[in-house]
Amino acid sequence: MRSIRIQGKGATKGFTFLELMLVIVILGVLAALISGNFVTSLKKGRDARRKTDLDQIQKSLELYYEDKRAYPTPAAVNPKLPFQASFCETNPCNTTKVYMQRMPGDPTSGNTYDYESDGTYYKLYSCMENNLDQGPGVDQSGYQYESSGATSCGDCGVCKYKVTSSNSQ
Repeated sequence: MRSIRIQGKGATKGFTFLELMLVIVILGVLAALISGNFVTSLKKGRDARRKTDLDQIQKSLELYYEDKRAYPTPAAVNPKLPFQASFCETNPCNTTKVYMQRMPGDPTSGNTYDYESDGTYYKLYSCMENNLDQGPGVDQSGYQYESSGATSCGDCGVCKYKVTSSNSQ
């Protein structure tokens, strides 16, 4: 038998539709994985800022307590003004001590953190975006305010992080 060889043009250069679609699908899956991790890291970063903010407010409240032997009530804490107190018995008083230059706000909404106090104790509340965080002060089921029984934390939903004075529960 004789073999017949057909001569023709060489193989065409390029990719088939199937090969292109396979590459696009692979790139799409990689982009989805990367963006998912990116969004998660943004949430963790905002939660870390919330924790740091509440820790800074806690330090200021403890300094205030050392000087006044009472914690400020929520009505006395104006988030737009420095957290300060006067140190004289008569008015007008020109001597003030600033404990916190400006009250920090939530990184998502900019609103102030929830603060509860009657002067003998305080509790600071914040929301948490990372539902997997189980660190100290975190309760994923949510905290309730003692005074009202509410669990809402402003714009973010349920309060999941709490910082308290040493004499509160």
